[in-house]
Amino acid sequence: MSVVEIKIPSPGESITEVTIETWHKADGEFVQVDEILCEIETDKATLPMPAEVAGTVQIILQEGADAKVGDVLCKIDTAGVSSADSSRPTTQSSNAAPEKVEQSSVGYAAGHPSPAAKKLMNEAEISAEQVKGSGPGNRITKQDVELAKNQQPPPPKTGSTAVAPSTQSKSDGETVPKSSSREQRREKMSRLRTKLSERLVAVKNETAMLTTFNEVDMSAIFAMRKDYKDRFEKKYGQRLGFMGFFTKAVSEAVQDFPAVNAMIDGNEIVYSDFVDIGIAVSAPKGLVVPVVRNAESLSIPQIELEIGRLAKRARDNKLSVEEMTGGTFSITNGGVFGSMLSTPIINPPQSAILGMHNVVERPVALNGQVVIRPVMYLALSYDHRIVDGRESVSFLFKVKEYLENPARILLGV
Repeated sequence: MSVVEIKIPSPGESITEVTIETWHKADGEFVQVDEILCEIETDKATLPMPAEVAGTVQIILQEGADAKVGDVLCKIDTAGVSSADSSRPTTQSSNAAPEKVEQSSVGYAAGHPSPAAKKLMNEAEISAEQVKGSGPGNRITKQDVELAKNQQPPPPKTGSTAVAPSTQSKSDGETVPKSSSREQRREKMSRLRTKLSERLVAVKNETAMLTTFNEVDMSAIFAMRKDYKDRFEKKYGQRLGFMGFFTKAVSEAVQDFPAVNAMIDGNEIVYSDFVDIGIAVSAPKGLVVPVVRNAESLSIPQIELEIGRLAKRARDNKLSVEEMTGGTFSITNGGVFGSMLSTPIINPPQSAILGMHNVVERPVALNGQVVIRPVMYLALSYDHRIVDGRESVSFLFKVKEYLENPARILLGV
C-alpha cells in the first residue's frame, strides 16, 4: 500500500499561512489525478488544490483550519489504482470492494453537499432539495446551507397555542406590531478580509492621500459602442464595454505624467516605463484586482479580451497570485453598483487609483445652450508624496480629453 502526503504549497512570495476553505472531496472518497480536492484561502486569493495522484482521500485538515506552508493537507491512498494508468481506479482491487469504488468515484454532482455542508444540513434538518448550490458544479457549500437556514420558517411549537405578536400603542390609540427580534451572530473574518482590513488602515496611515474630481461627457463613447458593438462582439466574441476605453486612456495619459504610474521604495521613487493596470473585479469571495499587463502596448479590443478573461477567472475563483500582483495603477468601477461619487483608496505600493461611477443624463451648458448629456463623474485618489496637485489634475483632465474624443486613443494622436 502506498500513501502519498499532499502538502500545502507556497502560493507566492511572503505568503506563509493559509486557511482551508471548501472541501470538494469527502473523507474516504476516490479522487482522480488533477481533480480539485479543496480550496485554500490566502491573504490575496482563493486557490484550488488539485490531486497529485489518484486514490482514496484521507482528510487531515478540516474546513476552516489555519495551516502553514508545508503542512499535510490530506493523504491519498493509491491502493487499488493501476500503475499503468494512475488516473483510473481499477475494479480488480483486492483491498477495496467494487461497490465502494464505484460509489466514491462519482464525486459531488450538482446539488450534492460538501462534508461540512452535509453535517450542517443534518443538524438543521434541511434536505438537498431546499438548498441551492453555489459552489463549483452547483455543489452545496456551508454558506448555501446557512442561507437556506435563514430562509426557512421557524418550526411550529407542538402542544401550545398561537400567541399574538406583542404590540405597542400609538398616541391615537392605534396599535402596531412590536419587533421582538434582537438576535446577533458572529462570523470569523476570512484571511482575505483580515488582510484587506490591515492594508486599508495602513494606506490611510502611511500615505498622504488626496482625491481630485472631474466629469466626462460619455456621448462619443456611447455613439461608438452603438455603431460597433455588434461587429465587435461578432469578431471577438466579447462585449464592447467601457473599461477598455478607460484602461487605454489611462495608459496613454501616464506617458505625460509618469509620477502617477510610480511608487515609493524606501527613499527612492521607482518609475516604470510600462503600465500594468489593476482592474477591480467583484468575485464570490470579495473584491479582487487582477492586472492587465503592458496596457500601453495593447489595443482596446486586446484590453477588452484580457479583462474578460481575468474577470471569468475571478468569478470561477481561479485567479493565481501572479495575476493579481505587480500592478502600477488601478481602476475601480463603483458605477456598476449605482455609485454617483466616491473617493477610492490607493492600492499600495501604487501612487494612484481612478474611480469610475455611474452614467447619468445631466443638463450641460454647450455653446450657450442647455443640453442633456450622459455624464460620468471621475475621481483620482493619489499619494501626494509622489504626485503633485498640478500633475494629478492635469492627468485626470488628459484622461477626460481622451474619453471625450476616443478617436485620439485609437489613432494615437
